Amino acid sequence: MASGSWDRVPIEAQSVEAPLSQAAIFLVVNVGTNDADLAIVRDVISDIGGTVRAVGFRELSARLSCIVGVGSALWDRLVPDRRPAQLHEFIAVAGPAHAAPATPGDLLFHIRAERTDLCFEFEKLLLERLGSSVEVVDETPGFRYFDDRDLLGFVDGTENPTGGSLAHYALIGPGEPDFEGGSYVVVQKYLHRLDTWNALPTEQQEKIIGRRKIDNVELDPSARKSHKDLNTITGADGVERKILRDNMPFGSPARGEFGTYFIGYAADVSTIEKMLSNMFLGDPPGAYDRILDHSTAVTGTNFFVPSNDLLESLAAD
Repeated sequence: MASGSWDRVPIEAQSVEAPLSQAAIFLVVNVGTNDADLAIVRDVISDIGGTVRAVGFRELSARLSCIVGVGSALWDRLVPDRRPAQLHEFIAVAGPAHAAPATPGDLLFHIRAERTDLCFEFEKLLLERLGSSVEVVDETPGFRYFDDRDLLGFVDGTENPTGGSLAHYALIGPGEPDFEGGSYVVVQKYLHRLDTWNALPTEQQEKIIGRRKIDNVELDPSARKSHKDLNTITGADGVERKILRDNMPFGSPARGEFGTYFIGYAADVSTIEKMLSNMFLGDPPGAYDRILDHSTAVTGTNFFVPSNDLLESLAAD
């Protein structure tokens, strides 16, 4: 395997816990099949911190960061002898009315900053370094929209864990000592049909979301579960299981494209998978998330985010 040691427990996490940013780029690529491609990728991702410093030092207040996620198939090429317990391909979900597709992706680069130009410059240098070793699968620039709202007009990410609970829910603990400080991340790109959504009365939108639109106050549960209720997961111990979302709106009025890029980090990926099951299959079965009548998932990919220690150890010999 690559140089580096497994002798000590990696504990320095990537910037999963960084505050929400004003701008982001979500970049998913596939890696070429030959050894030379893999060697280039090893060098680039193991030194991702150096690229961040080269760009980010020019404006420290912009808080540039980049999280690297590794897909299931690529992980076996990079580290054939050890594997995160819950790393697997995205499980497609086919519901009675809507589906969550599985789409390819070897690497995820979640680029964040307070300024769009730093995200742009970082992505440019990153792709220059990667060169022909990768093929871009998807590139989605995101932006913060007013007071943390999505393009449907509702505040997004209200239930994110905070304080000490953030690391508990988002980062792998000592139960997986080889991968402590890592995280599982799921990404999905949703396209919204704003014409049909905006045609709904506000009261009906609020019942679908489960919150008031103007002030973000939760509504009491109704006979058919809302988006909020379907995404509230309680474990066998009666404790709510949370994830860390860093969703962002994206779109182009000129192309008539409007959407939300969902990105969820979790120490336990089954929490996200249960949310998706509830949304697309329904809870009870058939009572799917009515937001899907106006929002279509077009991508779905799983990645593992190694700790900084582990990421740096992937450098080619």
